[in-house]
Amino acid sequence: MKTQERGGAQRAAVSAAVGGDRLPSAPRERKPALAALAVLLVLLGALGATVLVMRAGDRVEAVAITKRVPQGQPVPESAIRSVMVAEDSDVQYVRWEQRGLLKKYRSATDLVDGTVLVGSMLTKEKGVAPGKSVVGLSLKSGQFPPRLEEGDTVSAYLVGRRDTASDSDDTGSGSGSGGGSGRGGGASADALITDNAKVQSIKRDSGDSLSSDLPVSVVVDRSDAAALTAAASNGEVSLVLDSSGGR
Repeated sequence: MKTQERGGAQRAAVSAAVGGDRLPSAPRERKPALAALAVLLVLLGALGATVLVMRAGDRVEAVAITKRVPQGQPVPESAIRSVMVAEDSDVQYVRWEQRGLLKKYRSATDLVDGTVLVGSMLTKEKGVAPGKSVVGLSLKSGQFPPRLEEGDTVSAYLVGRRDTASDSDDTGSGSGSGGGSGRGGGASADALITDNAKVQSIKRDSGDSLSSDLPVSVVVDRSDAAALTAAASNGEVSLVLDSSGGR
């Protein structure tokens, strides 16, 4: 009995000794550099989001077009309005405070309603492009579309009449001017004079009377200018609105 008690006491002593001699665990290593980096990244992210929001709110007052301005024409004050657009260093908007300078420029291309004006759309060049001519027409009702507007693309047709055989007999051979251009009365002689012409200007009366002639100037290829001028002098020109010029 004493032997068992002695053995139990020895085991208890060994267990106590082992427990007492256990090495302490190493303290958890702290990494202040990683913590600082994490904080820095959070701050940078917040700063970037703030910059994006601020940039989205950067807007400038620019000039927008309210009605069509044909190529080569000045931009009138009645054809512009103010709009707010997002600022972009790559886009040279015409600022609203610069609108007074528009009188020194002309449109380099056809401008339509809703266009936000940029510098490349304007030019100081006057007159017409090389290889082009401006021909003035005086058109009566029926020789032009009712809704013809500046900037439209049109085709010009010859709408005279050829002399008939009876007309030739009546006129005889005295003057010899009955043949001329082959127009005067009889069979229809409609023929295309020029296409892809641009209406540069239209001068409508305040009353817009259908009985009065309508002065219209069109830009055409120089090679077609002579034929169009000759037909216009005889009042034998009709303009047809092309699909490319529709609105």
